[in-house]
Amino acid sequence: MTTPVLTVLDEDKHAWFAGRTRAILQYLDAELGPRTPGVERMVLDLGIGAGNMAHHLAHYGTVIGIDNNLRPLMVAKQRGLAVGQTSGDQLPFADDQFDLMALLDTVEHIPDEFGVLEECRRVLKPGGKLIVTAPAFMWLWSYNDEINAHQRRYTAPELQQKLQICGLRVRRISYNNFFLFPLIAAIRLARPYNPELASPHLTADADVYQVEMEPIPEPMNTVLHGVGWLEGELLQRIALPFGTSVICIAEKPRPYRTTGSAIPSPPAGERLAAQ
Repeated sequence: MTTPVLTVLDEDKHAWFAGRTRAILQYLDAELGPRTPGVERMVLDLGIGAGNMAHHLAHYGTVIGIDNNLRPLMVAKQRGLAVGQTSGDQLPFADDQFDLMALLDTVEHIPDEFGVLEECRRVLKPGGKLIVTAPAFMWLWSYNDEINAHQRRYTAPELQQKLQICGLRVRRISYNNFFLFPLIAAIRLARPYNPELASPHLTADADVYQVEMEPIPEPMNTVLHGVGWLEGELLQRIALPFGTSVICIAEKPRPYRTTGSAIPSPPAGERLAAQ
């Protein structure tokens, strides 16, 4: 049975967040399936923010989260989540500890992208999975990227190559927001800068944290929920050729075995300059 999309937070009701969640759950269902009673899985949400995805990731195991921004972490703590403040490229965890890691619209914020991907490989258990979402195509760069402190946007081949360089095997990769891509691309190209967008980075009150999202009026928001549902069904079967975001699930390879003895996994390739 397909893992249900829980609608308990305001973000879940927004069509963009709901569509991304459906895509994530489709990929995780295909690779992991829901958590099994009596089998404990550990899940690390790297870049957990205010914990907007923790209740969905909890379908697959016990979730803990980290972020380097204290403001959203205070919201996550109020929600009762196990969280801590640290940098993503220096994780305070032992090797081979997590069954699942989530980098959900996070890696584009981190200057040292290879550092964080190599840390993901290190703390994942052999056979553990990494789910990644990130904005697509540098030519879609806009004011929204700037106010949210993005470092880059990705193509699917570029993200796949960088994961492989860091020793992770890509299992599935696709673009998403496929059906909305022509409309969003046209809006971005016609209006690349919009200083009226809200952002936690521009909020003066240190006690306030908000998720930046442009509201979608009804009935359009409901219509877009339906579009997101259709796209999620397609992602079960095919990789979509373009979209405004990239979604990927990768795996830490298990050690090779010959004649009963374990041989370490091949080392990650040398770091390459960002494409």
